[in-house]
Amino acid sequence: MTSLSTRKAALIIALMAGSLIASTQIQLAQQPGQQPGAGAAPAAGQRGGRGAVDPRVQQRTYTFKDTNEELPYAVFVSSKVSKDKKNPLIVALHGLGGNQNTMMGANALQLAEEGGYIMVGPMGYNSSGWYGAPSSMAAGTGGAAGGVGFGGGRGPGGPGAAGAGRGAGPGGPGGAPGAGAGRGAGPGGPGGAPGAGAGRGGAGAGGGRGAPTTLGTPNETSQKSEKDVMNVLDMIKKEFNVDENRTYLMGHSMGGAGTIYLGVKHASIWAAIGAEAPATSPAGINPNNYSLAPAKNVPMIIVQGDMDELVPVAGTRLWIDQMKELQMTYQYVEVPGGTHGSVLTTGAADIFAFFAKHSRSSR
Repeated sequence: MTSLSTRKAALIIALMAGSLIASTQIQLAQQPGQQPGAGAAPAAGQRGGRGAVDPRVQQRTYTFKDTNEELPYAVFVSSKVSKDKKNPLIVALHGLGGNQNTMMGANALQLAEEGGYIMVGPMGYNSSGWYGAPSSMAAGTGGAAGGVGFGGGRGPGGPGAAGAGRGAGPGGPGGAPGAGAGRGAGPGGPGGAPGAGAGRGGAGAGGGRGAPTTLGTPNETSQKSEKDVMNVLDMIKKEFNVDENRTYLMGHSMGGAGTIYLGVKHASIWAAIGAEAPATSPAGINPNNYSLAPAKNVPMIIVQGDMDELVPVAGTRLWIDQMKELQMTYQYVEVPGGTHGSVLTTGAADIFAFFAKHSRSSR
C-alpha cells in the first residue's frame, strides 16, 4: 500500500470513528424504554439493543430506478405539521459511515418538534457517497449495502460483526484485498457493540472504491449519492405541503461537506444551510476551487470545534473568510474545546435557531 493510500485509509477510519463517537452520544441521549407503535417499521439499529431510534422517526424505502435498488430514508414529522398550511423542511445529511438515522438525535428531534419541521434523512446512496462532491473517497457500488463504515448493511439495521472488520472493505464481503475501513457492526449489527473495523475488501456487489475524480466530474457513486438526496427531497415535496421558502439543508462531517457542495450547486432551493465540522478537504472542495458565489444570497451557518481532531479549524475559517469577502449573511460558531463528534450533538440548537431567522421570502 502506498503512503498516499495509507493516509487515505487512515482518514477514512478516523472520520468513521468520529461519526461513531457522535452516533454513540446520540444513542445515549435517547429516552429509555421507547418502543415503536403497532405496525411501525423496524427502526435501524434496534437489533442487539444498541442504537435504538426514536419511534417517531419513520423508516422508509424507495426504489432507486437507476439501479433498481431499495434505498432507505428516515422521516420525522412534527405534531405541528398540517396539510392545511405550508410546513418547513430540513434535509439532514449524515457523516462518513453513518446512515439515514444518524442526524435524528434526541436534541434535533426536540428542536424539530418545537419548530414544526418535517425532517428527512436520506441515505445518500450509501454510507460513503459524499453527496455529489468530487471525493476520491466516495466508495461502494451496492447502494445502502455498499460504502464504508458501521451500519452499512442492507437497509436499516443491516448485518455486521461487532468489533474489527469482517474481511470486507468499502461495502462488501468477499472481493480482492483493498484499502479501506472494514465493515464492523454499527448501531444495529447483531452482537451488540458497534465497531469500526479496519478490514480489507474489494470490488463486487457492494464493494470497491470509487475512482479518483476532479472537480466537476464526480465518480459514479458520488453522482448516485447526490441523486438519492434530490430524489428523497422531491418525494417529500410531493407528499407534504412543504414551504419552499423554508426548505433547509444541514449536515455533519461528510454531510457538512455535502451541505456546502449541494448548498451551492442547488442554491435556489434552500432558505439557509448549516454545516457541522464540514469535511470539505476529503470531499475535494476548498475555498480556492469551489466558490460560494452562486449561493452568496443563501444564509449559511457553520459550527466547528476548535479542538476538532479530524477537520482542522484553520480550514473551516477559510470558508468564513470567503463568506466575509462575498458579504454573505452568515454565522460562525467556533466551540471552545469542541471535537469532531461533539458538535453533532451541541450544534443543532445554533443551526435550528439560525434557520428560524431566515426564509427565502425575507431576502
